[in-house]
Amino acid sequence: MSRFAQHLVAHRVFQGFIIGVILLAGVLAGVETYPALVAAWGPWLRWLNHAVLAIFVVEIILKFAACGRKPRRYFADGWNSFDFLIVALCFLPAAGPFAAVLRLSRVLRLLRLVSALPKLQLLVGALLKSLSSMGYVSLLLALMFYIYAVAGVHLFGQADPGDFGSLPAALFTLFRVVTLDNWGDAFERVATAAPGLVVTLYFVTFIVLGTMIILNLFIGIVMNSMAEMHRELEEGAAEGRPATAPAIALRAIEEQLAALQGQVRAARCEAELATRNSPHGVATRHPVANP
Repeated sequence: MSRFAQHLVAHRVFQGFIIGVILLAGVLAGVETYPALVAAWGPWLRWLNHAVLAIFVVEIILKFAACGRKPRRYFADGWNSFDFLIVALCFLPAAGPFAAVLRLSRVLRLLRLVSALPKLQLLVGALLKSLSSMGYVSLLLALMFYIYAVAGVHLFGQADPGDFGSLPAALFTLFRVVTLDNWGDAFERVATAAPGLVVTLYFVTFIVLGTMIILNLFIGIVMNSMAEMHRELEEGAAEGRPATAPAIALRAIEEQLAALQGQVRAARCEAELATRNSPHGVATRHPVANP
């Protein structure tokens, strides 16, 4: 039973079916925001929600069965714990103080798509892994924001009190500038009443440092974390750790490559053997004589 559950849970058809059910759950959560559709199709929507929840429960039971005599291994994978929590929230009472939580849990079921797709798991894992490094980059970015905001209040506070009249206003203006959201409007308002060279140096240096350097550090940190995640998956597969969904996908690719290499070696050996048996050194096929 355990081996059958393992093969079933890891099968592509089963995984694709679960992804389809998760997408259906997301569509149902969106349909429920239209009162007219709920009034017209209320019983069908409730039936579909119950069916989706039942499928999720069956999936959890199968994953427990795949763990064999050690069902605690199910919770060793953080994504399994995340799925279990979301499904458990769906069993809260539909009335009373839990009604809002129940509606929210129906929306959160769409987040199970992250646990169902190994590529998304890698991305989310890389983001979580890079939080410590991002903290230092965020500190550097906050320091730069504060320095430029204070300088902007002193330089342009009288020329443009709406954008640089106070420290909070200057910080909000710099946030708009770093996202490149209509930063030209703020530049023109300040440039009409302040020296043009000072305004140009202020905005250009802030955009270059904030947008093109520091924000790109975030991308570099995430890419580095994704490379580390790939290395950890490879090491985990080599050491025989419990297989997660990304590890299963990686292991399947490795098995396909190994099988392809074996076919190439077998074909090469067959060609060499046929060449040796040929009197002219050319690979030929001879009929097998009956004894």
